[in-house]
Amino acid sequence: MVDFTARDRLRLLLGGSALALGACGGGGSSQTASGVFQGGGNPPPPPPPTPPTNGSGGTTGELTTGLLRDTFRNNFTVGTALSNQRVSAMDPSAELALDQFSSITPEWELKPDVIQPTPGVFNFSEGDRVVDWALENGMEVRGHALVWHESMPEHFYQGTPTDIRLRLEEYISTVVDYFRGRVTAWDVVNEVTSADIYRGSDGIGPDRRSEMYNAVGSADYIDWAFRAARAADPDALLFISEYDTETEFKRNWLMEIVRRLNQRGVPIDGVGHQFHFFLDTDPAQALAAIDAVDNEFLGLINHATEIDVSFYRDPGECWQQRTNCLADLGPNPPDDMLAQQAQLLRTLFEGLALRSSVESVSFWGVRDGDSWLNSSPIERFNYPLLFDREGQAKPVFHAITDPNYVI
Repeated sequence: MVDFTARDRLRLLLGGSALALGACGGGGSSQTASGVFQGGGNPPPPPPPTPPTNGSGGTTGELTTGLLRDTFRNNFTVGTALSNQRVSAMDPSAELALDQFSSITPEWELKPDVIQPTPGVFNFSEGDRVVDWALENGMEVRGHALVWHESMPEHFYQGTPTDIRLRLEEYISTVVDYFRGRVTAWDVVNEVTSADIYRGSDGIGPDRRSEMYNAVGSADYIDWAFRAARAADPDALLFISEYDTETEFKRNWLMEIVRRLNQRGVPIDGVGHQFHFFLDTDPAQALAAIDAVDNEFLGLINHATEIDVSFYRDPGECWQQRTNCLADLGPNPPDDMLAQQAQLLRTLFEGLALRSSVESVSFWGVRDGDSWLNSSPIERFNYPLLFDREGQAKPVFHAITDPNYVI
């Protein structure tokens, strides 16, 4: 009997026999009413009602196994987000992840509303499936996320601050200990920096006034979370994760929190930058976020954790009322937009490779059809990732992996 492996299926797929695959809305991120990205979403939303039938301008032909991860082998690991449904079915996104990436972030399986939706009951089955798959294939696992205001069940906020602390510490201790030795890095707290950046000097910062903050009466829960995670696994790397660090105002608030944690002796190892970009995002500002962490001289690691590039910069009312959203570009994006994406991420990766504190860089999904951006804020085609819907490498992939590729 012929041993037809996952990589054999991948080569068949990339050699011209790709299936016309529908857009599967990812679960990676959300966005505020004012249009600010927030990463790390909940279980994937349903796909658009009319599945796309062609790709977004990718390059055909067989892909060199390991090209992406090998390109940056001496700089950082390159990862992606996957759900357990994809790895269970070994769909083309899982096959591409196996072929090109070295790290996996479970999309939603390690969040509190999945692991402990009801008090006192832990369910690790969803997380085990994707974590074990990654480890069996020699990949690292990045845990996302222990504390995030959009994935905390209401029972986490009940009682006095002391009750909340004990409950939170028990949860984190249990989860981190369970995955000890399997998950190498954790986003301990996700998006705890104030989102009130558009009010300028009138904005309230640096801490997000989340339900957890209000229940505790302060941001002390951040300290509790880090200390519990360190006690449960002294070897895991512990991160604070944030979106929009390429915006100076938000970045300054984040660094204020980081300095506070350091002054209190809180065990933090690094900063995760989500880097949800638009085509006109200035990559220099993203690199400035890395430099801001380095310039604190605290020995912190930097990870880029949820990279994608939206082809739509919608006004705030699109996110608030689903009105005045930009028109759907359809299944075939313009070549000039693909070129913009390619140049943007080429510049970003060139800069990240020059910064020794950057140890991991991850995308939020593999194929364009995987992305949460196909259904948020409205259903339409988006093209945020390295591979099109058919699994073909896009110009952005070639721009990142080949310095001689002409954009």
